[in-house]
Amino acid sequence: MSVEYVNAEVEKIMKDESFEFPQNLAMASAWIMGNFKGLNLKVLDTRKRGSLADYFIMGSASNMTQAKSMADTICTQLKQYNVNILSKEGFSDAEWILLDLGDIIVHIFLDNTRTNYNLDELWADAPHVKIPNEYYFEEPTDSEDESGGRSFF
Repeated sequence: MSVEYVNAEVEKIMKDESFEFPQNLAMASAWIMGNFKGLNLKVLDTRKRGSLADYFIMGSASNMTQAKSMADTICTQLKQYNVNILSKEGFSDAEWILLDLGDIIVHIFLDNTRTNYNLDELWADAPHVKIPNEYYFEEPTDSEDESGGRSFF
């Protein structure tokens, strides 16, 4: 996935008038996680549940390399929109990366760690924000060769 593609898609989300600030930050983060093949994504509206943040974004990664790529891309993209990264935790081979971006908090777990900490149950009463299906990674279908397989060259 090219940087130009990610820049363009995040810009669309950030400019989408149906998302007010900071929901646009949350949705951009969810899009990045989905396009990095994140699993079990959730955007929770926590505005009426406490003062910690307005939105929690949770997702699982298959391995730490994938999790770090998601986190790095979220930080890089949102810095372009003057979002301050208040804290980044878990980058040194932990199984849970937490990004505190002030109005939103991003949690990226390895699957088994997510089950152990069970934040999903802790925040079960928070309203879920629908994540559009197009935010999730899909294999491109326009690059198939004549035999029906993918053409990589």
